Amino acid sequence: MSECFINSPLGITKIVGDINGIASITVLDQDTSTTNIIPEELQECVYQLREYFEGSRKQFDLKLNPKGTDFQKNIWKLLQTIPFGKTLSYLDLSKQFGDVKAIRAVASANGKNPLWIVIPCHRVIGTDGSLTGYAGGLHRKKWLLEHESPYKQQSLF
Repeated sequence: MSECFINSPLGITKIVGDINGIASITVLDQDTSTTNIIPEELQECVYQLREYFEGSRKQFDLKLNPKGTDFQKNIWKLLQTIPFGKTLSYLDLSKQFGDVKAIRAVASANGKNPLWIVIPCHRVIGTDGSLTGYAGGLHRKKWLLEHESPYKQQSLF
């Protein structure tokens, strides 16, 4: 597995992957130096993340290889269907999965998403429209949703 560290507007971002795909993308809370030479198998991911932060990319086209259970992978696939600039509640995500009673398991799988931004778990909100749990911190979730909002002159939250 190769890894690199890049700057993003929300902190240093760690990308891990190999020829089989990107395994994880995480934002770090501590300072780490950025990588001078990006490994070849991570270059496209770095490029697409930069486009996303610049506002010119709304959808990712990367080979992904996250580690997780089959259930988690199914939820992560559902998360990828939430369009840029839109949100979905945990309840609606459970309905899409086909089992409303699985809402806690769905929320847990959402929270274990290893591919920050690319699998857009930040687009899942509370049924009442509130920002709820986000592994990267609610301030980052708020930033991401505002970044994706078509209404740049006002804040969503």
